Amino acid sequence: MTTPDRPVLRLDHVEKKYKDVTALSDVHLDVHRGEFLSLLGPSGCGKTTLLRMIAGFEQPTAGRIELDGKDLTALPPYRRPVNTVFQSYALFPHMSVAENVAYGLKRAKVPRREMPPRIKEALELVQMDHLANRLPQQLSGGQQQRVALARALVNRPTVLLLDEPMSALDRKLREEMQLELIRLHTDLGLTFLFVTHDQEEALAMSDRVVVLNQGIVQQVGSAEEIYQHPANKFVAGFIGTQNFVPATVIKRNSDSLILRGEREFLKVSGHHPSYQVADKVLAAIRPEHMKIRAGNPSSDTNEVGGIIIGESFRGDAVAYLVRLRDGHEILVRVPARTTPDISEGDYATVSWAEDAVQVFHHD
Repeated sequence: MTTPDRPVLRLDHVEKKYKDVTALSDVHLDVHRGEFLSLLGPSGCGKTTLLRMIAGFEQPTAGRIELDGKDLTALPPYRRPVNTVFQSYALFPHMSVAENVAYGLKRAKVPRREMPPRIKEALELVQMDHLANRLPQQLSGGQQQRVALARALVNRPTVLLLDEPMSALDRKLREEMQLELIRLHTDLGLTFLFVTHDQEEALAMSDRVVVLNQGIVQQVGSAEEIYQHPANKFVAGFIGTQNFVPATVIKRNSDSLILRGEREFLKVSGHHPSYQVADKVLAAIRPEHMKIRAGNPSSDTNEVGGIIIGESFRGDAVAYLVRLRDGHEILVRVPARTTPDISEGDYATVSWAEDAVQVFHHD
């Protein structure tokens, strides 16, 4: 992926308010040409509103939207070189597959003689050229989505906007379409802006992920950065699964922190200049970064004992829910082939490495 000096799309301090409700607050974001960027967050976080403003269906209350350096903010949707694939596909039921794809070309006043080869090319891209004469109701959900993609691609947009286009598909179809979208993105080299609330989907498909919550951008980064180095407590808890353990800073060293929970001690490696002794914090440890064994803890640092109150086989892994002596519950996930000889009701020890712990301010 190339990253030129000037972004293909820039959101410059964009804000959106509905009366007294702020849907988006001071969003500044550069989208690079040819990248696959996902907007990720819970329902109501503002991601679809942001997409609709880029498409021109909503107007920002403040800020500026630029495409290739040109201000799009006041332009109507039909004058913007972007196309949208909607969650509902929005196909015309009385038109054939080919006619649905042709609709955008007619709106753009493409000469009639140019239409057949462009329609054929777009349908071939999504492997639907053999069903060009079918009506939408004669197609499966996955096939309808491919037609919606072809209709969006036929106008050769600068940016393709995708608003949760796979939310209506079952898991198997969804995974197939994820691979299809990645292939299309690679083959075409277009800029994709993808809205989803599915963490796994965003992490698997994206060059970068924008995490939103309550209309505010929480973090922007690669899938690995977002997962391994969350910027705050919200990102840490929203991306994947976390164990949050309330603790207090009892000692600061140059290369580590010592924390105390209700009865346990935790050591955290790394330089943490923003934390002081007596600060209330949350220690975050991912379930897959923990180990579990039978028996009592052998030390008082990064080892805790508890009762296994739940066990769940998940194919490639086994998850254990452990209740500690202070009543706090933590989740441990280990590869299925390395599970210890323990089961529900047993007393066990959970442990983790110093560098597996991340620390966030309690509030």
